[in-house]
This record gives sequence, C-alpha cells and structure tokens, in this order.
Amino acid sequence: MPIIVRDLRVPDWPQLWPMLRDMGVGDEPPEVHRLRFAALLADPRWALLGAVDAGGPVGYAAAQDHGPHLRSGDAHRTVRLHDLYVRADRRRDGVGRSLFDAVRRWAAGRARYLEWQAHHERAAPFYERLGHRGDRCPQPDYPTFLLDLTGTDPTFP
Repeated sequence: MPIIVRDLRVPDWPQLWPMLRDMGVGDEPPEVHRLRFAALLADPRWALLGAVDAGGPVGYAAAQDHGPHLRSGDAHRTVRLHDLYVRADRRRDGVGRSLFDAVRRWAAGRARYLEWQAHHERAAPFYERLGHRGDRCPQPDYPTFLLDLTGTDPTFP
C-alpha cells in the first residue's frame, strides 16, 4: 500500500492513541494525552507527522524546534526528534524511512541540527541502516545521534 506522510490532525487521534501507548505514556488519563496532542498540533514549533495508508495512520513522528539560542541565535539551532514509531505490522516496509525523511526536510527548513536518541537494540539499528551513527551519552542504552543539516536546505545558512 502506498504511504503518504502528512501532518497529523485531530481526527487521527483514535488511531494514534494505541501507537502512543505502545511507545509508552505516563499515568495521566487518555483525555489529558488527547488534549496535549491537540495543543501541540497548533504549536508551530512542533511537527506531528503521520505515515498514512488507505486505512489511516500506520506510524508517526514527533519533532520539536527548540528555537534560536540566546547567545548564538540560529548558529546552533536544533530540532529534537522525540518519537518515530511504526506499527509492528508495517515495519521494514519503508514507513520509518518515509517518516524520518519528512522530519529531516521539516528540520532542514528551520535548524542547523537534527538530534535524537534511540535505544541501542530496538531503534538504533534502524538509524544505522539509514547511514547514521550514534555517540555514547550519559544513558548508555540510548546513543545520541546528531545530523548536521547545513547545506541540505538553501534557505538556511
């Protein structure tokens, strides 16, 4: 089935919620999560993207633009990839790559770096297959990946 990556919308919530639960959510009631989702959809500092087929969302990505730095402005501006999730039945089907590429394009239009952490066994191998290498960080099970976006978007210095 062909995949389209698009901005998520409020009506996507019923299909997104099981994916969020599978990724791991706090103890708050589902309604709190739904309201947070709706608020972040309206926040231009966030990209909430869905990989969608004919049946609806099969994966999602959540990225946040941290904005300009107080002292260096945009010279070190960073977008943080918080989540990239693909339903188990659609993994190894190009969905994750499509989501990551969409996040990278979104980040390249606004920041110098795209940064994320990934579990060394569950997620890091995916990013390594895409050609990225993580560095050790204080959480040894979660290497940090940093992608310099300079030159990937002509509108960003």
